[in-house]
Amino acid sequence: MTGRLSGKVAVITGAASGIGRGTVDLFVKEGAKVVAADIQDDKGARMAEEHGKSLRYIRCDVTKEGDIKAAIDLAQKAFGRVDCLFNNAGTPGPLENAETVTAESFDAVMHLHVRAAMLGIKHVTPIMRAQGGGSIISTASIAGLQNGFGPLLYSVAKAAIVHMTKLSAAQLGPMNIRVNCICPGLIATPIFAKGIGLATQVADQTVAAVSVAGKDAQPIPRTGLPRDIAEAALYLASDGSGFVNGHALAVDGGITVGPTGTAQAQVFMPFVQAMGIDPALLQQMVPAAPQS
Repeated sequence: MTGRLSGKVAVITGAASGIGRGTVDLFVKEGAKVVAADIQDDKGARMAEEHGKSLRYIRCDVTKEGDIKAAIDLAQKAFGRVDCLFNNAGTPGPLENAETVTAESFDAVMHLHVRAAMLGIKHVTPIMRAQGGGSIISTASIAGLQNGFGPLLYSVAKAAIVHMTKLSAAQLGPMNIRVNCICPGLIATPIFAKGIGLATQVADQTVAAVSVAGKDAQPIPRTGLPRDIAEAALYLASDGSGFVNGHALAVDGGITVGPTGTAQAQVFMPFVQAMGIDPALLQQMVPAAPQS
């Protein structure tokens, strides 16, 4: 099925790489006109050349309210409307804990994730209200749903996006503006390498290694890809999700379900040993892993 976004216009932040780039490509393929907003101008120029009249690139630092408004205004000026805003820009932020966190780091992470998404909602709402509705999507994370999947500040910010999604959905729903968020799991993008300080070009080269390393981290035996998140965004942007509002959609291969197979068996091993039970009996209960 193609053309699911035919006639629609989308603004996507963080559009030049990873999840953003995957979503741009899929949205254009499905018939959308897209304003791609990012600070990676070289990649943005290549996107614009590749997609031609279907895409406009704009430099957009989402920590600046004026840049966010300019991206949304460009979509309306160039294509006449804004049917979807995808608040996607973000980074993992510093690897600080509750004892070492700094005010500067807190402000930087909250501005990049929470403040940017909130201001995106603010500036797109009048346009969507005037045209009779629209879909707002934000990238949250499974780190915002439970402990153990991201740095402290990143996780707090993503949890705030989940709650902001619900509050905004309640307020904007009567205007036929739907607000949802996507909670990615382990997705093979440069974000992990950037999180530890690697330069963009170096980080881009780590994606293949991340894809291989993460294949056994969740019940689905592969690492997630940007296309997996793009497909979720496509659904939430399309008319097919017209009755979905205020939802945090986990796209994680089941990693939040909990450990499975051998990993699950290891959780119970100390109890088995304490009771004097032969660990081999527990292993017999674990399904054999499929041979690849």
